[in-house]
Amino acid sequence: MDLRSDGVFGISTERAYNELLKGKVPDTVIVAVIDTGIDTLHEDLRNVLWRNPRPKKGDDGTYGWDYIGSAKGNLHYDNLELTRQVRQQMLQYEGRDSTAFTGQQLAAWRQYQEEKRELNRQLTEARQRLENIRWFEKVLDSVVKKIGKDTPTLKDLQDFKPQGQGEAYVTNVVRGVIAGGRGYPDFRNNDFAPAMEHFINLVEHHLNWGYDPRALWVGDDYFNSDQRDYGNADVQGPDASHGTHVAGIIAADRTNRIGVSGVADCIRLLTVRAVPDGDERDKDVANAIRYAADHGAKVINMSFGKRYSQDKEAVDRAVAYAMQKDVVIVQAAGNDNADLDSVALFPNRRYADGGEAGAWIVVGASGPNDDSTLKASFSNYGKTAVDVFAPGVQICSTIPGSRYAYYDGANTASPVVAGLAALIREYYPALNANQVKDVILRSVVKVDHPILLFKGGCATHVPFSELCRSGGIVNACNALEQAAAMASSAAIHPRRNP
Repeated sequence: MDLRSDGVFGISTERAYNELLKGKVPDTVIVAVIDTGIDTLHEDLRNVLWRNPRPKKGDDGTYGWDYIGSAKGNLHYDNLELTRQVRQQMLQYEGRDSTAFTGQQLAAWRQYQEEKRELNRQLTEARQRLENIRWFEKVLDSVVKKIGKDTPTLKDLQDFKPQGQGEAYVTNVVRGVIAGGRGYPDFRNNDFAPAMEHFINLVEHHLNWGYDPRALWVGDDYFNSDQRDYGNADVQGPDASHGTHVAGIIAADRTNRIGVSGVADCIRLLTVRAVPDGDERDKDVANAIRYAADHGAKVINMSFGKRYSQDKEAVDRAVAYAMQKDVVIVQAAGNDNADLDSVALFPNRRYADGGEAGAWIVVGASGPNDDSTLKASFSNYGKTAVDVFAPGVQICSTIPGSRYAYYDGANTASPVVAGLAALIREYYPALNANQVKDVILRSVVKVDHPILLFKGGCATHVPFSELCRSGGIVNACNALEQAAAMASSAAIHPRRNP
C-alpha cells in the first residue's frame, strides 16, 4: 500500500515495482530466515526456496539446517533464558546465604537471587492466569450446557438468565465478543484455546526449571560454544507457523497469481531453524548466523529476541563474522511496548567488548493509519536502539499447509525491512551492507505528528523521533530512488532487459 494513493501507511512496494523497476533485471539474492522453520511445500514459497547446490550427506541440508534437532527428532518447547540461568546456578548458590561469598562471587549470588525472584514472580503470575482461564472455561461449559446448544448464538446468550456472579461475568464477556461480530466457535477456537495453550506452556515449559529438553532432542555439548556439528536437515520442525509467515512477507512468489506477494521478487530463502517455542539459545543463534553467512546469505532476518543472554560473546563473534561477509542483519524490536534504550534485548548490535555491528537494523511495528496510533501499541521502541518502523499490524502472509493468516507483531515488521534490504541488493548489487542500511534509514517517510505512547501506566504523546533513530516508516520507492542515486554517483547501474 501507498499512503498517498491508498490512504494506508504501507511502504509503497507495488508503486515501486510499477514506477521504478519495470525493465530492470535483478540479481538473485539469498535471504536467510532464522526462525521456527519454513513449510517447504507451501504453494507460495516452494518456488523461492534456496536449495543447497552441494549438500553433504548427513551434515548439510537441502533447504538449510536445523540446530534444535537431531537424529532423534526436533525440539519443540524450551525454557525462557531466565529459567535456564536460574537452573544453571542452583547447584552453586541455592541454600547458601551471602556470608558464604565475597567479591565477584557475592555479586553473582545476588544476581542469582534477583533472577530467581523474577522467575518465581512470572511463574506465580502465569499459574494464576491459567487458573483463571480454567475457571472461565468451567463456567462457560456450564452455561453452554444449560443453554442446550453446542454453538450458542447472541440471542441464546441474551435470553439466558445467569445464576450468580460467575455466570453473569462469563456470559457478559461472550455476549460482547459475539456482538462485536465474532461467532462463538471463533471465540472458542481462536481466542480462548490459544490463551489456554500459552499459559500451559509458560507453566510447564517456559518457566519450569525442572524441564530441560536439550539433552534428549539435541544431544550436543551445550556449553561448548565452538561446536557446530550438531542438528539435522529438517527445516520444518514440529511447528513452522511463525517462520513460514515471516518467509512469505519477505519473498512469497510474486509471479504465481495466488496467495500473497512478498516484498522482494528475485529471492532464494535459506531456512535455518534455531527458534523453539520458548527462548532461542545463544549457541544456536551464533551457529545459525554463521551457517547463513557461509552459504551466501546477503540478508538475515531475525524475528526473535529475549531479555537475558547466556553466551553473548559467541553471538558477537558470529555477528562480526557476518559483518565481514557483507551481510545485512535485520531484527525485530519486540512486542512488550518497552523502551529498548533502557531495557535489554538479546541478541543486539552492541558487542560486549565494545563497538557495534554496523549493518544491523532494528525494526519496530507500525499500524495502517497516519494518526496518533501509528506506532503499534505493543511495539518496543527506542530513540537510539530502534532504527526504523515498518507495517506490523494485521499482516497477511503464508502459514503451513498452503494457508494464509493475519499476524501482528514487530516480528512481522522485521521481514518487511529484510525484504526491502534484499530488493535493494537485487537491483543495486554493488552497494555494500552498510550502504544498504544507510539507504533504508535515510529514505524513511518522516512522521511529523504526535504519537500516542502508553508508558508507566499513563498515556502520553511523543514525537516519532523519540521512538527510533530515523523518525519514520520505511518506504520502498524512496529507498530505491536513493539507492539509484548512490549507485549513480559511483557509476553503478542496474542492468536492463535487452
